[in-house]
Amino acid sequence: QVQLVESGGGLVQPGGSLRLSCAASGIIVTSNVMNWYRQAPGKQRELVAGISRGGEANYADSVKGRFTISRDIAKNTMYLHMNSLKPEDTAVYYCNAIRYTIVRRNDYWGQGTQVTVSE
Repeated sequence: QVQLVESGGGLVQPGGSLRLSCAASGIIVTSNVMNWYRQAPGKQRELVAGISRGGEANYADSVKGRFTISRDIAKNTMYLHMNSLKPEDTAVYYCNAIRYTIVRRNDYWGQGTQVTVSE
């Protein structure tokens, strides 16, 4: 059974930093596509950052240069390092894992962690 557990969210002032973690079980973070999504109130869920099995990262334009996605093989955990946070980064952040089989794609989601950027 696949489980993804996010942590690290909280309240931070504009310009501050946070590191989100996604601890995985039942799936290996380096063997599957892993993503961070976010959803702000009244808005659709959007892709923030993703990392391929080979380690290639991609980012939404709104976070390029400020956020960094990474993985720790030993801990089987994915991270999102967020710097220079802005109020518009306020959202619930979700960890997503995609496992492909021959016949289908399977998406797995964490429960989300709240990030609030405010004075």
